[in-house]
Amino acid sequence: MDLNEVKSFYNEIIKTERTKHSALNKTIFKVGTLRLVIVLACLLVCYLMWHNTPVVIGGIAASVIFFACLLVFHNKLFRRRLYSENRIKNAENELKGIDYDFSAFDGAPEKMNGEHSFSLDLDIFGNRSFFQSINRTVTSFGKDALADAILNPLENKSNILSRQEAVKELAHNPKLVMHFRTIGSMTETDTLNTKDFADAFSQPLRFLNSKFWMAMLYAIPALYIIWFILFGLNIAPGETFIFLYTLTLVVSSLPIKKSNTILNIFDKKTAVLETYMQLFSIVEKEEFKSDLLKDNQKLLGDIQKASQAIAKLKSHHNNLAMSVTFPVFLLFNPLMVWNVRYAAKVEKWMQTYKNDIKEWFDAIAHFDALVSLSVFAFNHPDYTYPTVAETFTFEGEELGHPLINRNVCVRNDVHIPAKPYFLVVTGANMAGKSTYLRTIGLNHTMACVGMPVCAKSLKFYPGKLVTNLRTADSLADNESYFFAELKRLKMIIDRLNAGEELFIILDEILKGTNSEDKQKGSLALIRQLISLKANGVIATHDLVLGNLEKEFPEYVKDYRFEADIVNDRLSFSYKIREGVAQNMNASFLMKKMGITGL
Repeated sequence: MDLNEVKSFYNEIIKTERTKHSALNKTIFKVGTLRLVIVLACLLVCYLMWHNTPVVIGGIAASVIFFACLLVFHNKLFRRRLYSENRIKNAENELKGIDYDFSAFDGAPEKMNGEHSFSLDLDIFGNRSFFQSINRTVTSFGKDALADAILNPLENKSNILSRQEAVKELAHNPKLVMHFRTIGSMTETDTLNTKDFADAFSQPLRFLNSKFWMAMLYAIPALYIIWFILFGLNIAPGETFIFLYTLTLVVSSLPIKKSNTILNIFDKKTAVLETYMQLFSIVEKEEFKSDLLKDNQKLLGDIQKASQAIAKLKSHHNNLAMSVTFPVFLLFNPLMVWNVRYAAKVEKWMQTYKNDIKEWFDAIAHFDALVSLSVFAFNHPDYTYPTVAETFTFEGEELGHPLINRNVCVRNDVHIPAKPYFLVVTGANMAGKSTYLRTIGLNHTMACVGMPVCAKSLKFYPGKLVTNLRTADSLADNESYFFAELKRLKMIIDRLNAGEELFIILDEILKGTNSEDKQKGSLALIRQLISLKANGVIATHDLVLGNLEKEFPEYVKDYRFEADIVNDRLSFSYKIREGVAQNMNASFLMKKMGITGL
């Protein structure tokens, strides 16, 4: 499949669903008109046949039944239309995303963290971020699972290969993926999550452990049965029914506050429960081939499946919600202690499934995250799944940055064959050094996550990535830029001394000090990193660092990005070359901008 086929897939969804949407609008109008006709017909029959009581009662009953059936059908039509609208919206957003407009997706700016090993440097979160470009999650905990997968990439080869297989399988089933995303986007799923359930489980049981109320569930209906028997035998006078009804109405009203507390756990969120029930069902019914997807599916249960359990909870909650409505409050509460009955059922449900809830939501969260990864893979058919090496290596051919438009993205190779080994990259301002570092770092992260990478080929070892590309000072912590950078470098050294295998990417070491100190410190740092058997890429303006290749020919390789000045014009090829940079552009640019005295 190529990119044109991907676009055709989404365009076909838009075309098909718009046709369905138009037809549904017409049907909804017709059903609404028919409901109005039934109401008017009922009123007319009542007016014309007012003195014929059986006909009036029959007409009203028939009208109510037909009206109720049409109302149910009408609601189903509305849900179908909403489904169609969401499919169109999702497909349109994907077409925008393919053209690098990610504004429809959540970049999770709240997860930006300067203390993390690489996320801030690689623009993982925030507006126009990598996360925004891949995030298609429909649940809050799915979003958290996706963020966690990126913040804590896999380090085990078998786990990476397993996730690759899962992503490939889902990417080859875009209809399932689109269906899951469409269902998930039909309600505000963030309004119900595991915290709601956890809060419910931590509350004391109000009815299930009450012997009195459990006894009332049987005693009150039994009293009415006894009364009807006695009344039928002419033993109990009819007036006693009023006393019995009043007594049971009062008794059933006593626990209203307690039953409302249970009702408010889910508030008016039955539509959200319906959505989760469908999401669980989608995963349960699919026949997966990937071991990871199969294992995830098992968490939803084999016999008593999660979707069936959620359906029970939804039913119990709906019935409990009815207990505060006028007819149920006056009729079923006194006769059956309706509010207590269904509040106890909800409590029993929570007791039965309290140990399963976390697994269910973990399963749907991981599936939600995998869906996002698979959409990214589907939308980038030219990307490749990298090979995982047993020992350290990072060798890529034609690596590109996934956030740079494919039409202008300049791709470069990278060759780090073993450890210790460092690429020292020199070059002029704006020549491409920083982009090259971020390209390597981001593709390494994608590879460890189990995603396809923006490269013709890549062989890598899943070491822990650590970067230092944009250290900032902190006024709040009274911390200078230089000290912040030293802390970052010390963290790297400490982790290496602790035995961690790090893949290190540094941009312009010791930027916060003078040239002589910077040069001495940089040389000393790189020598120390080599002695600790580290590996990575270091970009610098300091051409003296290029001498390290002569000092460590087996462990250091010089590369450069040049700024070419031809006919008094500055140009960049953004292609990496071997050796140390020859041209610098600061003086040239200052002169061009009219800054004199040079």
